[in-house]
Amino acid sequence: FAQGLSCVEDKPGMTTRDAGMTNMIEGERSRVKPGMTIRETGMTITDPGMTVTGNGEIGLRFMITGEVACIYHQGGRNRRVHVHFWVPSFEILDKINLKLAKVGKIYSDGRPVLGMSVIEFCRILFSVSDDCVVVPAHIWTPWFGALGSKSGFDSIEECFGEFAQRIFALETGLSSDLPMNWRLSALDKYALISNSDAHSGMNLMREANVFEMEKLNYFEIVNALKSKDRNKFLYTIEYYPEGGMYHFDGHREHEISMAPEESMKLGNICPVCNRELTIGVEHRICDLGDRERGFVPVGAIASKKMVSLDEILMQVFEVKSFSRKAEKLYFELVEKFGSEFNVLVDTSKEELAGVGGEKLSEAIMNVRDGKVKIQPGYDGQYGEITIL
Repeated sequence: FAQGLSCVEDKPGMTTRDAGMTNMIEGERSRVKPGMTIRETGMTITDPGMTVTGNGEIGLRFMITGEVACIYHQGGRNRRVHVHFWVPSFEILDKINLKLAKVGKIYSDGRPVLGMSVIEFCRILFSVSDDCVVVPAHIWTPWFGALGSKSGFDSIEECFGEFAQRIFALETGLSSDLPMNWRLSALDKYALISNSDAHSGMNLMREANVFEMEKLNYFEIVNALKSKDRNKFLYTIEYYPEGGMYHFDGHREHEISMAPEESMKLGNICPVCNRELTIGVEHRICDLGDRERGFVPVGAIASKKMVSLDEILMQVFEVKSFSRKAEKLYFELVEKFGSEFNVLVDTSKEELAGVGGEKLSEAIMNVRDGKVKIQPGYDGQYGEITIL
């Protein structure tokens, strides 16, 4: 079963950054034997639920995570819901795989399709261990989100039934951010997290969660989310939600894109072909929300907007693909300042200009300050973010 890696950067003060999920190398996983503490692959269990692959201090720390697509019929409708799950050990994962292999082809894809409800999936997971975690993935995506407009539900309780009380965190997805989710009082009890899909390595850290804690392990991260402890769960890193592919309503076939207010006036019908528009995340939140834009709940976790460094560099060099010049400067910046995260969040304008020039420093400052122009994404089409 394809596990995911929650990328974690270990620094003085133990700040951890969960950059989402990426598939493990199959060859490594095949050599991992149940019950081993130090893996033949070079993977070491360092703290409960936390593994290091590679060489000690420079190795990659990760939690074992994965994602499945549950496709089923419930409440008179076809449902397609993506779900993240986290497990504290390979031993527990092996037991889960044995159960799931009896009902689905779990080795066929990095995100296997299971013909079962999310309730049935939760029942299997928690029958193996109460320490497992289930997180509804990109909850607003029209076709695959738990609250999506096409095949989702109107509440987490309706979707997860008897296991709704076990859900303590929700993934907001690329087309929404924390302030959008704050419009629903029903979501106040959940930790809202932002992860990066690892479809490509360069997109890791596009969205992330920032923690600071003395003990870096699975259970401490889980507890920080359950308690929404702002001393440990510091903030999320958010891509501009308008840049996601389902932010606005629309019909890509006819290049029709609309804000919710416009599509509502048209009865959510495409003015070109008279078929139903794909209702985007902004519209869906308007439908289910019970608060006005701008509401901030008491004790809310903070967030910061970010655009990935490769995307910024492509605009600096005015190229549509990651050129050699952009790649060269990318690695110069990372080598100088320690990580892409440091470049985008912590490094001063003057220091950035000293390595990458005034145009680069202006671009990164624009992203930090929200001085960008955005053509929102719709119906599977990514939005366009103009930084300079």
